[in-house]
Amino acid sequence: MSTRSDRRQVLKQIGMTAAAFSVPGRSHSKSRYSANDTLNIGCIGTGGRCRVLMKVLSGMPGIRLGAVCDVWEEAREQGRRLAAPQALVTVDYHEVLERRDIDAVVIGTPDHWHVPILVDACTAGKDVYVEKPLTHDLSEGAAAIDAQNRHGRIVQVGMQQRSMPQFQKAYQIIKAGGIGRIHKVHLTWNRNAPDARRVSYGIDPARVDWKRFLGKAKDQPFDDYRFREWRWFWDFGGGILTDLMVHYLDVAHWFLDLDHPDAAATIGDTFTPESGWETPDTIQTLLHYGSRQVQVYFEGTFINARNAAMLEFMGTDATLYLDRGRYEIHPERGRDGISYSELVLGSGPRGADFYRNPDGELVHLANWLDCVRSRKRPNAPAEAGVSAAAAAHLGNLAYRSGQVARWQG
Repeated sequence: MSTRSDRRQVLKQIGMTAAAFSVPGRSHSKSRYSANDTLNIGCIGTGGRCRVLMKVLSGMPGIRLGAVCDVWEEAREQGRRLAAPQALVTVDYHEVLERRDIDAVVIGTPDHWHVPILVDACTAGKDVYVEKPLTHDLSEGAAAIDAQNRHGRIVQVGMQQRSMPQFQKAYQIIKAGGIGRIHKVHLTWNRNAPDARRVSYGIDPARVDWKRFLGKAKDQPFDDYRFREWRWFWDFGGGILTDLMVHYLDVAHWFLDLDHPDAAATIGDTFTPESGWETPDTIQTLLHYGSRQVQVYFEGTFINARNAAMLEFMGTDATLYLDRGRYEIHPERGRDGISYSELVLGSGPRGADFYRNPDGELVHLANWLDCVRSRKRPNAPAEAGVSAAAAAHLGNLAYRSGQVARWQG
């Protein structure tokens, strides 16, 4: 994570540029705050990812972490240490939403709770930052968008690439036709963890409200491995496609004005069955946007880190490479007038999951908070979250059925 001085510098830069990069759309009129007002934030689902966001928020001016909610006693306690001294600490998220002193909430729960809490939060008049994927299945998208728009709330989905400067500059290059016509996009998120195996975390079930964790999921006995590794079990997550692919797939949708694929074909395998995962540890999916003449190909694995996490827009004149620390333009052979160029912000290996610069959490949260105050449309509203997640769900439907999955619109 960046130091406080780094954050202050980034925030100064954001203050000068955030308006220019906000997604165009209507301004919301409800609950306008002044720049000097303190925003009270409730944090729901204070597991590891949410606590990363809490640490960033705690270093930002005008922010108070006023409530902490989690079904696990240990996560509540760790969240409490990051919150304000008199913060509400509860196992029931409804208590957070009922508090009139809470202006907005951060939702860091497992995927199957995202939309139910989002809908309740918008209904309660709270603005929302919700982790990706926004939805857990295709049926939830309409409810999420309706809750945002009907209640006039600011919803930011945690697809932080939309707030990173190299992605914003690359967007402008694409829109200006800088790499020619684009018919193919290549996405990867590859890691090397071949020794993944099922373990016991030794969690006392008495310290977990398991029924509350399950929510709408089917009833099942407490399992601390599923509880901690929920991303890889269908009841709670959607595996590599929803956990990782959605980040860069959202960029493809954003840059090329795509909504959803017409069809998806997917193959997946579990080469480490000792992990106990239900979702595959190695997967490839091809998404076809026929009316837009675009193919998007994704590969993800946990057994080899080649290419790591990146995406490439493959144009007729050049290829635009992007990751969370840079962009690079690689011209096609014989294309006069186009030369190699790059913008490198992050240091370290290409394709890393995270870079210190840019601090993705900081710039994305800052955009959300700016929009909470101004009521402008944030960079990653519910519509974007629904679109990216829907494509991932279609890819999973293809994998689970063993057939080409076609969009039923």
